[in-house]
Amino acid sequence: MALDQRKRAEFVNGYTRALISAWSSEEYAARLRTDARAALAEAGLELPADAEVVVVTTAAEGEQEGNLEVQVELYEIGLATGRYEFHIPETPQIDTAELSEGDLSDIAAGGNSCCCPCCCCT
Repeated sequence: MALDQRKRAEFVNGYTRALISAWSSEEYAARLRTDARAALAEAGLELPADAEVVVVTTAAEGEQEGNLEVQVELYEIGLATGRYEFHIPETPQIDTAELSEGDLSDIAAGGNSCCCPCCCCT
């Protein structure tokens, strides 16, 4: 079941908020481990009460962590099966305090991040 454009944007926004919250708050990351459904709801990802929720914090060897297309596909599978798998990788090895929410969203989506505002990157 493919998401329409609006539903996809809502999911991506919620997933990005969950990533940013997990990376910036140990308390939120702990809630993801102990009560994933409630923590994801805080980020805007409401799931059915009978859904199975799985949070994966490490990627299998060869898998790309934070690949947004993979996560969207997993969410679509969850809509069909009732088993929702969320990949919330451990905090990236960068100083997130200096990044904007847009930068973090790009990183979570596997986008390119530029080190300078030169004309070749923008």
